[in-house]
Amino acid sequence: MAGVSPSITIYPNARDFRIQQQNIYIATGSQYLSNRRLDLIHRLNPIPDASHTRNRKTSPPDSECFPGTRKEAVQDITTWADATDSAPGTEQGVTETISATVVVYTPTPHIYWLHGFAGSGKSAISLKISNVFEESGRLLASYFFFRNAGDRCTLNRFAATLSSQLASALPATVPLLEAALRVDPGLLHSGVSLTRQMERLVYEPFRAVMQGDIEEASAKGPFIIIIDGLDESEDKRGVEELIDQMLDFFERHPTIPLRIFIASRVEQHIRARLEVDGVRLSDLNSYKTRGDINKFLGASFHAVAKRDRVIRAYVRAHGEWPTRSDMYHLGEHIGESFVLASSIFKFIVYPATEDDPSTPMERLPRTLQMNGLDSLYSQTLARSQHLPHFCNIISTIALLREPLPIAGISSLLGIEAFEVVSVLLNLQAIIHVPGTDEEGSVTIYHTSLRDFLTTEGRSRLFFVPLSFHLHLSYHLISSIFENLGVYRPTYNYGTWCLAHHWREASAESYACISTNEQLNAPHSLRANRLPYCAFLCHMLLYSLLDNFPVTGSFPSLFTECAKQLVRAVECPDPRIKLWLEAGMNFDIVNRGINFHIKLTERTQQIVQHDLRRASTAISAKFPDILDLRSRSTTHENWSHDLSVDSISGIDIFSNG
Repeated sequence: MAGVSPSITIYPNARDFRIQQQNIYIATGSQYLSNRRLDLIHRLNPIPDASHTRNRKTSPPDSECFPGTRKEAVQDITTWADATDSAPGTEQGVTETISATVVVYTPTPHIYWLHGFAGSGKSAISLKISNVFEESGRLLASYFFFRNAGDRCTLNRFAATLSSQLASALPATVPLLEAALRVDPGLLHSGVSLTRQMERLVYEPFRAVMQGDIEEASAKGPFIIIIDGLDESEDKRGVEELIDQMLDFFERHPTIPLRIFIASRVEQHIRARLEVDGVRLSDLNSYKTRGDINKFLGASFHAVAKRDRVIRAYVRAHGEWPTRSDMYHLGEHIGESFVLASSIFKFIVYPATEDDPSTPMERLPRTLQMNGLDSLYSQTLARSQHLPHFCNIISTIALLREPLPIAGISSLLGIEAFEVVSVLLNLQAIIHVPGTDEEGSVTIYHTSLRDFLTTEGRSRLFFVPLSFHLHLSYHLISSIFENLGVYRPTYNYGTWCLAHHWREASAESYACISTNEQLNAPHSLRANRLPYCAFLCHMLLYSLLDNFPVTGSFPSLFTECAKQLVRAVECPDPRIKLWLEAGMNFDIVNRGINFHIKLTERTQQIVQHDLRRASTAISAKFPDILDLRSRSTTHENWSHDLSVDSISGIDIFSNG
């Protein structure tokens, strides 16, 4: 009977005996299932900070609906999610005649696409919807994409992350998911298509459970999956595949009690697939938000006035602040952008610093002269512009694929942690600064800041060019060699993301690499690290391997690699020996290949000359690590069998 606790009786009629060292284990069915679910989730290995329950300070976007705001938009979405078809079992377009009146039944669309411009509040609404349906027990899963946030900006673990939440929301799916992984052990492998993963790990287990208990499913109402920031996924083809499969699944199962809510900017690859029948479209910009923004500003200024002594003293002397006129002009200036309202508020009330001693009352009029977010970002960044390493720190934060702690950024750039903190403390209106150097990550509050920094026409003096990826590549490889074998965030990040930053830095034609000023004359690189020639030599060989079979650039790459090798081994820097000895992992796609490099006679002579110089230098300076391999230099075609997991400086010489 429901509600009765389990009980057990042992030896009820026994008399005059003793039991020693007895162990009794009692496991109820729910406990067993719970343990199975935990084991399954461990195997699925979901992204821990992708759902609505994440720590938003360390895993942006950090946005939520201010109490009492966005009611109309939220109501429209919940009404759609709650709706059930008027005539279950009928298909779209089926007509029925009732008392001489023709009625056409149109099922509720399974997909809702909320779109709007950057900063309009999409993520805040996604969070609100997630919380609403979590409370009602109908939230199946939530996933918040965020650009440059590791796996959260890809679809690599998307299906597994949704599946882990499915197992928690509907425990009855656990044995079905276990069976799917048992039948297809490689299902979680990155090489498996997203369509197959979603079908086996999300859609089919859910459908099977719903078919098994259709009455309860119908009474409870449709379940919902929340997908926020779909435009921030780097995998555009994967997004197209995801949407195509989604539409196909609902076409095959039109009565399944499942809704999918998507929030994103309007990107063409998303719009082209979602502007179809079966999807409800909603433009967030069509909702009037002026009243909500005024409510947010009024309550926020009232709250800060209670705890800020400067504001309290000003109010005692001068009366209400902000005045009604101030609030009116702020509202007119901000318009419909919630992120602008939030950022302007933070800018106004942020405590005075040595670099900006102005009071909130002095800052408020200045904000009315700002031209939207761009002006706000420029004025905020200007607070730290004069500080050492400002450009390198801001550029690094803008281009990192995954955020790092303060200590990680300082280690990467080869500077002190206090220098990073000094720059960031003035920027807390737009950048989250963790409380300690080692814990937490430095993150931007909104993606629009990264867009601003990487668009020259908008950011001007603060522009972060793609060529800064070259600086990051150099600092990463230097940091890797400085921390070999040490478990540090920078070392881990470098081994994972170095290839990405180098590819971005060397995107232009390799045919011009020998005259590339950015590669041969880098600016503002820290000198007291691995010699730059060793870095270039290392990365050029990586490019040779990574770009096969596009061989047009091979001769120039090979020649430049040999030239940089000579410079490296003739360099007096003691770190060259470590570089020659130590291997470093690379993500080489074409492994175990056999290829031919065709060189002109002149190029071959230059390369041979450089390699002989390198041989002489290595023999004289590092005889203990020299391991010359037999090679032929008499043929026009050189054949190399390269199968590598890591590359060291001596490998570069030996493969020359």
